[in-house]
Amino acid sequence: MKIVALGLGMLLLALMAYLALWPVPIQPVSWKAPAAPGYVGPHAANQKLAGLKMIDLGGEEGPEHVVLARDGKLYTTVLSGNILRMNPDGSGREVFANTGGRVLGFDFDATGNLIAADAIKGLLSISPDRKITVLADQVGGDPIRYADAVVVARNGKICLSDASTRFAPARWGGTFEASVLDIIEQSSTGRILEYDPATRSTRVVAKGLSFANGVALSQDEKDLFVAETGKYRVWKIPTEARELDIAQGGAQARVLLDNLPGYPDNLMRGTDGKIWMGLTKPRSPVVDGMAEKPFLRAMTLRLPRALWPVPKAYGHVMAFTEDGKIVADLQDPSGAYPETTAVTETADRLYVQSLHAKGLGWMDKK
Repeated sequence: MKIVALGLGMLLLALMAYLALWPVPIQPVSWKAPAAPGYVGPHAANQKLAGLKMIDLGGEEGPEHVVLARDGKLYTTVLSGNILRMNPDGSGREVFANTGGRVLGFDFDATGNLIAADAIKGLLSISPDRKITVLADQVGGDPIRYADAVVVARNGKICLSDASTRFAPARWGGTFEASVLDIIEQSSTGRILEYDPATRSTRVVAKGLSFANGVALSQDEKDLFVAETGKYRVWKIPTEARELDIAQGGAQARVLLDNLPGYPDNLMRGTDGKIWMGLTKPRSPVVDGMAEKPFLRAMTLRLPRALWPVPKAYGHVMAFTEDGKIVADLQDPSGAYPETTAVTETADRLYVQSLHAKGLGWMDKK
């Protein structure tokens, strides 16, 4: 019995040493998470996103970003790295391009080139005849590690988010894995970049963001709206800002939406001046409770992945105006259509973007 007890004690000590000391890739930073508001007020729980109709993607999954282009075709990026092109009803689907990386966000410039934020390759341009050109993969000699979202201004300049300068998907197992590491760490290294095709130069607009995600331009293009996924908020940042450090309280920028009930992702301009945004997951009291406990966050990564405190699936998209008023909120508590990233609004439909859905969800506008 003494030998058994000794063996169990040694095993327990080894387990405790593993949980406390085994190397992990993150260096967690303490931060104070605001108390989660829950599903109240403009975000009161509802079923408005339930029962989506589906467009088959031929075995592809994760229509992360969707655009109805001037050619009348619907474009979307998927997990395999393909960019799909189809008719608005899903017919005539084809692979438009594959960059060899993972395109997350994209837009079109005035000449019809598809401008892509590729999380592996950087900022790319894909011509109508499918020629792929790297526009930028570094800024000031520093690599663009996690190109995420992109928007093209009327003057031709291109704004994009570099979600994390710590965790590149190419090195850390993919976009989802790298995003989890960045958000758990909370070192706030995300940034917003601007590429000027006239000079072929790239500069930093703002930095210090906890996983810089979706970007959208104001109607007068004097401001950028930026989703800061890791801290549940949306910023309004002047497009002319330079090296603005959000983490140090840059005075030029302001928080437009704060303490959201989930993790904000893509931003998409809709009709009537509104901006659509998706919340990929709801807030987790376990995750928020560890905000000021860096040691516990590091220990989490030493657990089997099945034990990570990943929030439950919950479909949620919303729309807001440029002054921060919530004008639409659609939810599906069942999470049947998972990890909703935003909405692409057309004249008669809402297409719902997703990180991992097996098809493209849509609904008729009412």
